[in-house]
This record gives sequence, C-alpha cells and structure tokens, in this order.
Amino acid sequence: MKRMFTGIIEEMGVVQVFDRLKRSPQLSVLAMTVMEDLAAGDSITVNGVCLTATGRTDKEFTADVSAETLTVTNLGSLKVGDAVNLERAVRVNSRLGGHLVSGHVDGVGLIRDRRQEEDAWLLTIEIPKELLRYCIKKGSIAVDGISLTINQVTDKDIQVAIIPHTGKMTTLGLKGVGTTVNIECDLIGKYLERLLLERGSEGPPQKVDRDYLKRKGLL
Repeated sequence: MKRMFTGIIEEMGVVQVFDRLKRSPQLSVLAMTVMEDLAAGDSITVNGVCLTATGRTDKEFTADVSAETLTVTNLGSLKVGDAVNLERAVRVNSRLGGHLVSGHVDGVGLIRDRRQEEDAWLLTIEIPKELLRYCIKKGSIAVDGISLTINQVTDKDIQVAIIPHTGKMTTLGLKGVGTTVNIECDLIGKYLERLLLERGSEGPPQKVDRDYLKRKGLL
C-alpha cells in the first residue's frame, strides 16, 4: 500500500550517524515527536524523502538509504549534527493540512536568493528545467518535504514565501543562499500530463464511459 504525506513537518530531527561504508548506507536520526508510535517498517520522510524505519530506540530511529536515493536527492550531503525535517505517513482519518506528497523526490533545487519581506522570507529556488512544467503560480510544491505555495515562476526558478512558523519549525529557517533542497512537484500535475499524453497518442478525444474504463483496467 502506497504511503502518503501532507508536507506538514512534525518536527526537526538531528542526524546522529550516517554510515556510508555499509553496503546499504544507514542513517540514524535523533527525534522526539515522531518516535511516539514509530515502528520498524513504518514510512517516514527525511527532508522530503520517503524512507523506511529499520530500527528504533527510545530517542532515535535508523533507516537504510539506497544508492538511487543518494543519486536523486541531497541526502548524501548530510553530516552528523545536521537538522532534518521529519513527517510520519498520514493516517486515513487525519486532516490533510498541506497537499498530497509521496516522498519520491523529483530533483534537487538550489536556493539562489533569500530576502525578507515584512515578517516572511522570500526564497528563490532554481530547479531543473524538466520540473518547471509542473509549476504554476499559486500551485503546490514540496521543498525538503515542506508543503509550500508557489508565488512566482520564471523560466529557471520559482519563488516561495516562508512564514515565521515554517521558518521556526523546519530547516528552511536555517538554509541560506547556495544550499540545496529536495523538490517534489505536485502529483496531480504529473498524473494529468500522463493522462493527456496517453489520450493524445490514441488520436481524437474518446468518450470516457464504462467501455473506456474497462479497456484501461479501471473496472
């Protein structure tokens, strides 16, 4: 069963150990809130990356980090003492305070500018061009696992606003110009793109009826 998240960070944890010498690198994180009911096998996002808890003590959990994860995210740059954003998988009966987040990072962005406007910080984040097509003004995006609203979009970057609460509760309050962030684009945009491409390859638009749904294996 696919685990989902909301992009509402529960707490910041601290990296205790990052053993890269093992066949499967292992990360240990000191935490408090997420430890309340976390069990081995549960999913948890670390800076927006969905990991599986492989073990736990009263105060920390461990998780294996695959080679693929190290390739497509910024987790490989973590070091002991670094703060990380943590969120447990959402329960069926939980409020969805942010937006649907899978924890499957699409790419890594770079903070190009950080400036204060009244009580908020405005971050300009350069992201890979192939991800910009999923970004729209007032749309949703996950940055290091944090659900944010896009203020502006250009041909190379996006701008998001960090309110005081978000700055205090997450690592975005600590990150400055030149640091990297994990980017996950809105799932809805990716699904719509796939649907439109698929329908386009079938020729003229088709009527979506029971026969169409059966052909697609949806009934």
